[in-house]
Amino acid sequence: MIVLQSISGVTVTNPTATLSDPLDLPCGLRLPNRITKAAMSEALAGSDNAPNEQLARLYRRWGKGGYGLLITGNVAVDRTQLGEPGNVVIEDDRDHDALASWSKAAHDGGTPIFVQLNHPGRQANPLNLGHTPVAPSAVALAMPGAATPRELTDTEIEDIVDRFARAATVCEAAGFDGVQIHAAHGYLVTQFLSPLANLRTDAWGGDPERRRRFLLEIIRRTRKAVRPGFAVSVKLNSADFQKGGFTEAESRDVVAALVNEGVDLIEISGGTYESPAMSGSAAASTRAREAYFLEYAASVKDVAGDVPIAVTGGFRTHAGMDSAVRSGECDLVGIARPSATNPEAAADIFADEDAELKTHEIKYGLRPFLGRVTNLEQLDGLLNISWNTDQLHRLSRGQEPDLERGPIKTTLTMVRRNGRVTFGKRRGL
Repeated sequence: MIVLQSISGVTVTNPTATLSDPLDLPCGLRLPNRITKAAMSEALAGSDNAPNEQLARLYRRWGKGGYGLLITGNVAVDRTQLGEPGNVVIEDDRDHDALASWSKAAHDGGTPIFVQLNHPGRQANPLNLGHTPVAPSAVALAMPGAATPRELTDTEIEDIVDRFARAATVCEAAGFDGVQIHAAHGYLVTQFLSPLANLRTDAWGGDPERRRRFLLEIIRRTRKAVRPGFAVSVKLNSADFQKGGFTEAESRDVVAALVNEGVDLIEISGGTYESPAMSGSAAASTRAREAYFLEYAASVKDVAGDVPIAVTGGFRTHAGMDSAVRSGECDLVGIARPSATNPEAAADIFADEDAELKTHEIKYGLRPFLGRVTNLEQLDGLLNISWNTDQLHRLSRGQEPDLERGPIKTTLTMVRRNGRVTFGKRRGL
């Protein structure tokens, strides 16, 4: 075993793993290599919130793209609380056949697939006018147009925990290889973890231990509901990058608690839509290091023990990815935005050690004016997320990406896509 010094100054041990080596998860699932297609919200479901052929077509292409693991975008556990109207929803087994077709599409290319289970909490679609989101506390998202959420009751919290576990059993029956609980990017689990969003003083808040109870209960009930060979993983913020918010020290304690609950994989990301470190808006000095959250990941490897750590955010080259794995700072690397314009991104990395993945960032014009009335970092973050969603929609229709798509067209599509609930019939709200 080789001992190397990480870029963060943390000493890590390296079992000489490389990017192309398989990885065995604690549950027994073997991933064929160390590159993961990280989650991006596809927003492709129809009005029934069911998977469809467009999703299957998209994942069939990714399944042949050389990845070791595919992780789906947001799949909601409650159809009355959606992050966006195109979310797939799993509340029961009504869409079993469509879900099975989705998992098979990935498996056709020989790639395992996890379903990312999520609840938006106060980040429910802001263009769904008249809808009241729910959250740990009645604290509004610090973004234009955000509604003040209603504080969840204890009974409602218990129901949401059960919904995650129930959705996982449906995913298992449909042939998926595992689930990922979304505890990052400002969604409901993150809100429970955050001292800024969770002001409760009951069993679900008041100190870090009680704030992480919601996540741990989800893991416990999910792990109990599925067979031992079905993977249960978590996407966790290293921090939310807000003063007084969820810190790296608290995140490290959450990692230790997750390991004790028997999770199979922890993916590290960071930021929220209020402070979007996850959308490509990181500082130039951070982008130069290629992996946004690698230093933090290396610092929790000792706490994680045998539970693999994945890092998503910023990886673009074979050298950067392979170095991160060889050094032992992480076990897998996740790529998201590059796969929206190049669904064969992983295969390209393996085929050419000099390959560099490309991303496309766009910004709004009239910046001196807009900067006086809104947060440009938030605005550009949402714009780029929507731009990449547009590319996923093109791939799902069998088209190639449109790299010339500009901010105006992207904005119109974003409003039309997210606003269709506002102007349509309201169901189940």
